[in-house]
Amino acid sequence: MSTLLFSLRGVPEDEADEIRILLDKHSIDYYETCAGNWGISMPALWLRNKLELATAQNLLNEYHQQRAITQREIYKQLKKDKKILGEKPFKRFIYLAIIIFILYLYIKMLFEFGL
Repeated sequence: MSTLLFSLRGVPEDEADEIRILLDKHSIDYYETCAGNWGISMPALWLRNKLELATAQNLLNEYHQQRAITQREIYKQLKKDKKILGEKPFKRFIYLAIIIFILYLYIKMLFEFGL
């Protein structure tokens, strides 16, 4: 009987690919289900053999610990390079000013026309 190993809902594609490669590398027999046309089914990785569950979970735990470390380093590097907030703060300020101006006009007309 099949056993759920890992749900893929909300998982980045690069992480899902790395997990597939990891399972293939260790010759763990699995299959994948997709979310379907409307996205209501469960995208997941399933093990065909329940006896491989402990091995696969250990591999996934090690993988996720390593991924957390690498992603944290990537975040620190981006933060150091100040790319988290973007490279064009002036452009964001202009967009914000336009949005505020449009809201101001909308509210002003709302009170003037009494709608």
